[in-house]
Amino acid sequence: MMDWNWKANWIWGGEVESPRNEWRCFKKSFDVAPSSDDFDQNTQTTLRISADSRYVLYINGKQVGRGPVRSWTVEQFYDVYDIGHLLVPGQSNTIAVLVHHFGVSTFYYLRGRGGLLVQLDRSSEEGTQTLLESDGTWSTAIHEGYHTRTPRMSCQQGYSEYVDAGSWDSDWTTSAGSGDAWEKAALLGVVGTGPWKTLIERDIPLLAEYPVYPSRILSLSSVKSFSFSTSIDIRNQMVEGSEDHANVVGFTGYAATILSVQEDTDIILGFPFASECVRAVSINGVKLDSDQFTGVLPERYAEVTIQKGEHLLLIDVSGSMHTAQLHLGIYSEVPIEVRSPLASEQQPEGASAFISIGPFDSTVYLDHQESRQIDFEDAYYKQVIDKVSSVQDLDAYSSYIRSIDESLVSEVDVFGLSVWKKERTPHVIPVALQNLVIPNASPGVIPMYPGLDTEIIIDFGKELTGYLSFEVEAEAGAILDFYGFEYMTEDYRQDTFGLDNTVRYVCKEGRQIHVSPIRRGLRYLMLTVRNANTPVKIQNVHYIASHYPVAEIGRFQSSDPLLNDIWEISRHTTKLCMEDTFVDCPAYEQVFWVGDSRNEALVSNYLFGVNDMVKRCLRLVPGSKDQTPLYVNQVPSGWSSVIPNWTFFWAIACREYVEQTADLHFAQEMYPHIRFTLEHYLKEINEDGLLAIKGWNLLDWSPIDQPNDGIVTHQNCFLVKTLRVASEMAGFSGDEEGRLRFAAAADDLQAAINQHLWSEEQSAYLDCIHVDGRRSDIFSVQTQVVAYLTGVAQGERRSIMEKYLLESPSHFVQIGSPFMSFFYYEALSASGQYSTIVEDIRRNYGQMIEHDATTCWEMYPNFSENRANPNMLTRSHCHAWSAAPAYFLGREVLGIRSTAMGWTEVEISPNPCGLTWAKGSVPLSDAGQIDVSWKVIDEKIIEVSIQSPASVKVNVKIPEGYEGIVREKKIF
Repeated sequence: MMDWNWKANWIWGGEVESPRNEWRCFKKSFDVAPSSDDFDQNTQTTLRISADSRYVLYINGKQVGRGPVRSWTVEQFYDVYDIGHLLVPGQSNTIAVLVHHFGVSTFYYLRGRGGLLVQLDRSSEEGTQTLLESDGTWSTAIHEGYHTRTPRMSCQQGYSEYVDAGSWDSDWTTSAGSGDAWEKAALLGVVGTGPWKTLIERDIPLLAEYPVYPSRILSLSSVKSFSFSTSIDIRNQMVEGSEDHANVVGFTGYAATILSVQEDTDIILGFPFASECVRAVSINGVKLDSDQFTGVLPERYAEVTIQKGEHLLLIDVSGSMHTAQLHLGIYSEVPIEVRSPLASEQQPEGASAFISIGPFDSTVYLDHQESRQIDFEDAYYKQVIDKVSSVQDLDAYSSYIRSIDESLVSEVDVFGLSVWKKERTPHVIPVALQNLVIPNASPGVIPMYPGLDTEIIIDFGKELTGYLSFEVEAEAGAILDFYGFEYMTEDYRQDTFGLDNTVRYVCKEGRQIHVSPIRRGLRYLMLTVRNANTPVKIQNVHYIASHYPVAEIGRFQSSDPLLNDIWEISRHTTKLCMEDTFVDCPAYEQVFWVGDSRNEALVSNYLFGVNDMVKRCLRLVPGSKDQTPLYVNQVPSGWSSVIPNWTFFWAIACREYVEQTADLHFAQEMYPHIRFTLEHYLKEINEDGLLAIKGWNLLDWSPIDQPNDGIVTHQNCFLVKTLRVASEMAGFSGDEEGRLRFAAAADDLQAAINQHLWSEEQSAYLDCIHVDGRRSDIFSVQTQVVAYLTGVAQGERRSIMEKYLLESPSHFVQIGSPFMSFFYYEALSASGQYSTIVEDIRRNYGQMIEHDATTCWEMYPNFSENRANPNMLTRSHCHAWSAAPAYFLGREVLGIRSTAMGWTEVEISPNPCGLTWAKGSVPLSDAGQIDVSWKVIDEKIIEVSIQSPASVKVNVKIPEGYEGIVREKKIF
């Protein structure tokens, strides 16, 4: 709701409403009265600001903040800053804002239009006075130092960064805008104008930011890479309107260009991420056979001999994909020109050296709706690569040919340059070069190698998320290419295929500082220095770590050092994945996945005890109702995708939040949204009383039988649990009819599951029934765990499930992700099998520790799904859905459990699980913490010490087989 007296207008500049990857500067200078009475202790000077898509705010040249938090476009959040201490009375002050407008939808942003809103107010006992508001008197200019022709970082995110420091005044934030580049801002309208229908004040604190310095320089090499590189946005070329959403698209067609050389030569064609947009390649009509390519997928490289003259390069870019970026690199010892196959008179203004042929067909896929499929075997489309061997042959397909605009073709592909090297020679690292990573006054001087570039790999010692910053002294034109990644060993580097985690910085003359405005996650940072004719001096390389502001109240230590290490990486993972929402990972995606956050909320409760973060996440989900009443699985997002379980986990998390905080007003707020989506899910119940639904019916990455259409047992079980939650939330909200209706629906569905989805032959629940009626012949641990956990399995079947929790039949599909392990541990806890939880944590998470993990991996290293190649232990090395140990070690080993709403009553029930001692703390939801330590004496006596607030009732349960000595202290 618009809870402030807004006088400001939304403003923008230029002629394009939603420009692609545009960086735009705004500023306004104003006088502040010299009287100190205007800014005394009883006066508050407050700036409110929002922007589409992201902003960085400066006051008198000092960076103050960045935002806004992710929003549904129609419900735009704004930030509030107290800036009185930054204003200088008696002189002119300048507010400056750098706004980055994406111009495309991502997994955390829906395309709106460019806009900035700012209002500065002074409040005192006499009332509120508006000192400044965004209007037509503000100055604006495109920041010419930020290049717009950069690759998308990933389908989930915006763009990589290319900065030319010499193209823009670094002091632009400190004075009024003047000169040819600056113009008056255009008025868009008052609050409520455009796509931003309502404004909401930021509902969480500003994020924490602090410097973190690297541990060491890990390697030094001289290198040579591609002579030419680019990344082409095939998606936006081939599928009209695809800028407005982030759904999967399908298309058939080609990209083409002319390669021109002045002498016979060998070249290397490189496709650093060939999994997208590279189905086939031909030169002058000759297809490259698969055995001509080298490299482990998704990389593909082919050495080809070409003669003096011009050569038509044709690439089949067809496929079904999110990002659809064609990464192309060329290595040549002789100069090579890339130009358009079209004659100059056929090329529109702004045309690149590339053309597209097609699409011959295109479509957009939605997993929760019927979508038309693309025929990738269509004869007419496929014949092109067989029939086209020259520019003249293209005439037969002239109606399908279009130039690819320069805006869709990146100036350089820094990712490709970083991944592939024609030559790489390691060198001994000079001790003085380590100054590059040491926060002192001495720089690291980059060694130079004639005819080669210099590559340095920096190790930060642990995974980080935030903003890269560095200081450099160099000649104009020297290039610094940065590439962040998460994992490497002595002989293997795991490149971030699908994530362009890069920055190109072109130096101006002299000494300069750069602070990147783009968030990145990484542990390792590759720096490649190019085009340097004189020594480059670099120092103060560091990360501005950024995450949700938390105090590290939660603690765990025990007699097992391995468990202590596992708990620590779980804590660090959770903190890194707390931004303005929970996010799945700080590197690849930075996306708020709804289902992941249910488990992440429980973990964060035991670590940090913050509530605003959880509430914000839960409130965002119903905003997806305009995409689908089933609610989407990541929000706010341009990808309309439904994982039914993720919606169910969201509803369950709402109930768990009420349990955590005793906030019944929140229950009443969320219940109508839960009721709304469940009423739509109940429409998908079939004649047998089972949920039969089309969607992304996911639970685990393992190969369980979970088709995207039909009856999937695990989500039927979770729907039972969700209906019971809805019944409880209805009771909290005074809806007696709803309470009874949802409880009855849960009973009916539970009965249907037990009638139709149980196999007497296997004594287990089958994974699914396919749309053709075929009963699955696959049985999985996952399905049995969920049937037990949700209470669907009762009586004798429940006893069978308890046996499977400890030892399942060998032919059952086993658990493959730490995410699924969370539910497995919940089931083990419910059955009292605490030692099995600890044993499983040691076994699976111990593998991560053995491989130098500082955060928890997305997957276990024992299956191949979701990986670019077999060498990868996991895709993401920091994934919050995997941080279960931080929750279960506190809850089950320390034994700290809430037994009443709002933690007003707790049970301390230690479970030694073979340990001799353990101690730690769990934060409470409102104030204070519970500290517990215990130790085993003579194997039969356990001594337990407890410190807790006096307001909390504590019940102590001594584990079976022990005598207890209890010491309790109350804090008032």
